[in-house]
Amino acid sequence: MATLKQIAIFAKLADTGNMSEAANALALTQPALSQQLRTLETSLGLKLFERVPKGMQLTPAGRDLLSAARNVQNAVRDFDDAADRAAERFVGSIRFGVTPTLGPYLMPSVIKTLHRRYPGLRLYIREGIPDQQHAELAAGELDMVLSPLPIAGRGLAIEPLFREPLRIVVPPDDPLNERPRLAAADFAGRTFLTLDHRHHYHRQLETICGHLDATVLADYEGTSLDAVQQMVGSGVGLAILPELYIRSDAGGLDVVRIAEPEGWQEYRSVGVAWRSSAAFAELYTEIGETIAEEARIRLSGAGPRG
Repeated sequence: MATLKQIAIFAKLADTGNMSEAANALALTQPALSQQLRTLETSLGLKLFERVPKGMQLTPAGRDLLSAARNVQNAVRDFDDAADRAAERFVGSIRFGVTPTLGPYLMPSVIKTLHRRYPGLRLYIREGIPDQQHAELAAGELDMVLSPLPIAGRGLAIEPLFREPLRIVVPPDDPLNERPRLAAADFAGRTFLTLDHRHHYHRQLETICGHLDATVLADYEGTSLDAVQQMVGSGVGLAILPELYIRSDAGGLDVVRIAEPEGWQEYRSVGVAWRSSAAFAELYTEIGETIAEEARIRLSGAGPRG
């Protein structure tokens, strides 16, 4: 019979592929981890890992069992959450995934609000690529995700929160700024800067550029919205920036200007998700409502415009 400790070792070693890293992550010595792994393999009558030049690799049998191990770990977490819920204690930590094109410009004030309500609650914020975080959420490695929609994954509860306008920005000395009115045709042939191609932001920009008959600069992918904004300000190209970023302290219109064709109404939809089986679904819903309210306040309030 496999123990929870052995299942945790199996899953962590599958994640890291390295005995030393897995042992450190689980606060074990490497010999202790090796002994537990051997005991697990013996009790199952299966070889779960094989050594390869770069570390440890799952065997076919190990790959078949990994999903079940994840399910066991998720069930244990859900049990612990349910126990806290039954005791009416909103305490502990939430592993919260968020895209870097949104989190830094919205979450700080949300965290302050939640901390006032639930002093014992801790949000561990992890920025990352949305598609990867959706998979991590489904696998139980994250508890909740704030992300552009759509969010995909089995067994997830998905709650749309708000729509965020997207704005075209250009260098201050760009000829587009001199025209009293702009049409979509005025952007034909222009080059737009973007982020890593794995971002939802990148895919949406490609679609918009297709409608404008514009192009995406293929040999430059910014690492942040700040980098994209600064590159636009230096004259490298144009960009599309989210409204919340423009209204933030980091954004603004100091080095860029808004220039958009008549009738421009592009936006991105943003939502939150958690596993449908989560015991703290009520709390996650409240967190989502808090985020949505903060976004509405910021998007409706006074802020820098074109």
